[in-house]
Amino acid sequence: MMDAAEALTNATLGLIVSWAVTYWMLPAWGLHPTATASLGITAMYFVISFARSWALRKLFRAMA
Repeated sequence: MMDAAEALTNATLGLIVSWAVTYWMLPAWGLHPTATASLGITAMYFVISFARSWALRKLFRAMA
């Protein structure tokens, strides 16, 4: 259970940073997402990040 909590905490902090970067940095490349579109893009990466982090932690714990 702590593996999932740690992965969720890590992914949540990443979610905040990713949303900010998506919203404020994409215009530098000519893309102008709305706050809602930025949230959708970020949510997709959040789910991927959480799953990856949790799976890797489980793998490494199993190898230990």
